[in-house]
Amino acid sequence: MSTTVIVVIDGFGVGAMPDAGALRPGDLTADTCGHVLDHCRASLGRPLRLPALGALGLGLVHPHPDLARRTSRPVAVGRAALGYPGADTFAGHQTMMGADFSRVTVAPLGGHLDEVSGALKSAGHLVEPLRGQPLLLVDGAVLVHDNLEADPGINWNASARLDDIPFDRIVSIARTVRAVAPVARVIAVGGHADGALATYVRDGDGGTVGLDTPATGFYRNGGLQVRHLGVDLDHTGQLPDIAARAGLPVTLVGKAADILACEAAVRRPAVATAEVLEHTLAAVQGGRGGQGGLVIANVQESDLAGHQQDTGRYGSVLEQVDVGLTELMGLLTAPGDRLVVTADHGNDPTIGHAYHTREYVPVLIHRPDAAGIELLPDAATLADVGATAAAALGLDVAALTTGATLLGRGRGAP
Repeated sequence: MSTTVIVVIDGFGVGAMPDAGALRPGDLTADTCGHVLDHCRASLGRPLRLPALGALGLGLVHPHPDLARRTSRPVAVGRAALGYPGADTFAGHQTMMGADFSRVTVAPLGGHLDEVSGALKSAGHLVEPLRGQPLLLVDGAVLVHDNLEADPGINWNASARLDDIPFDRIVSIARTVRAVAPVARVIAVGGHADGALATYVRDGDGGTVGLDTPATGFYRNGGLQVRHLGVDLDHTGQLPDIAARAGLPVTLVGKAADILACEAAVRRPAVATAEVLEHTLAAVQGGRGGQGGLVIANVQESDLAGHQQDTGRYGSVLEQVDVGLTELMGLLTAPGDRLVVTADHGNDPTIGHAYHTREYVPVLIHRPDAAGIELLPDAATLADVGATAAAALGLDVAALTTGATLLGRGRGAP
């Protein structure tokens, strides 16, 4: 049995999509990959060391001078448009797995305060507005607010300091909000802040108001806990569930373990890149006993570095991921094995804000049994990435809600 591994480098875009400036005109210059390479070369005095990404053909997707424009590996190389509105991790992963996420409801919390407040009060919570602003303070500890790290109105958060309230109570409040929320995600967030959360509340774009999560210190101080509560979807038409029903082992690593649905999956949640790579390698090694299967891993620290606008940290994460990709290619050598490296959106740390950026993402496919290099046409949606993985595993691509395989649609390298 073959093994297919999808590694999602969260927030690793390769250039702005044509509509990237619809919300913020400056985002038309977004280029996460290129700008990280430029800034790291300037700060380190050397190019980033990315031999695995080079071997996988990243330089064929992005014409940066620090990336090799050729590879001798039998790879398929292209890029994908997102296939959903905005630039969001949850919507990106659900789309990649085969969900039709083209009609995400965009709704700032301010337009639904009465409904959300009523649901929380009915559940027995003390609810009050914070300083008359369009967000809610629940039980004196949890802020329910617009998510300021994605495009306005896509996600809401329930955030609190773990010093004030246990994470399971934050999740319980988030679930009550989820029950009445029309948005893609309600995210429960608990961490250790540098001060009272109310001091980090600020205005966002599009009339939103929320917590400036990077400024709180949650991402720096350790102990961060996050639970993603997504909109109700038919997960039976997504890749993990289809693979599991076909009898294949399914392992979800990192943020993928939090946001993808599959009852039969082995879940290995992690934030630290080293831990994500360790779990991914272990899953592949475990599948070498003949079972094969599907492994989906999300590297979150690249996205966190983008939110923190920390180009140096972003580059360091890329180099760390590259080492892991080298090890994965060394394991995935059997006919039919596939390693798919992609992303869910962009997150350009040089763009001047802490939002995701709406960019094309790379689609780099290691395929040891292929005869040569295939240059893929631009995919219109991330769903085609999941469909390509389904085809590699011998699954029925038509069982996915949406998506079509990319392989066989391209041309050979010159």
